Amino acid sequence: MDSERDWYAHDTATVEDGAHIGAGARIWHHAHIRSGARIGAGANLGKNTYVDDGAVVGERTKVQNNVSVYTGVTLGDDVFVGPSVVFTNDLFPRAFLTTWEVHPTVVANGASLGANSTIVCGITIGSHAMIGAGSVVTRDVQANELVVGNPARRVGWVDRDGQVVSHDHQRPEGL
Repeated sequence: MDSERDWYAHDTATVEDGAHIGAGARIWHHAHIRSGARIGAGANLGKNTYVDDGAVVGERTKVQNNVSVYTGVTLGDDVFVGPSVVFTNDLFPRAFLTTWEVHPTVVANGASLGANSTIVCGITIGSHAMIGAGSVVTRDVQANELVVGNPARRVGWVDRDGQVVSHDHQRPEGL
C-alpha cells in the first residue's frame, strides 16, 4: 500500500479511473479492474482476474487466479471464488448481434465456488452454499446447499464453516 491510497495493486495490474476499491483490498498480477467496478474492503483478487464495469465484489471476498467477473455479477461479502471459475452474463450469446441482455447473477455472503465451476447467468447462489469443483450451475442454489456435477445437483448440506452436516434431500433444521 502506498501513501496515496489504502489498497494495493501490483505494478502489472490495471485499475481504471472510476473503479471503486475498498480499504485493504489487494489486486494482484495482471488483474484488470474496469471503471464502474466495485471492490469491497479487504477483498483479494488473484492473478489474471478481470472485474467488469458494474460488477460487484464484496468485502473480504477472495477471487482466485484466472476469473472474470462480468457485468451483472454480484459477489457478496466473504465469498470464495476458486481458480478459473467461469461466470456468464448472456443466455443467448452471438458474436454478430449488436444487442444483448444481461441476466444478473447473485452469489450471497459466505458462499464458496469450487475451482473450474461454471455459473450460468440469471441465478442466485444462497449464503454459505458450496459449489463443487468443476460443477456447472444452471439453477438457483439454496443457502447452505452443497451441489456437484454437470448439471449441478444437490448432494447435501453444509454449515457456515463448509462442513457437511447432512446428505439428506431435505434441509436439516437449524440451517
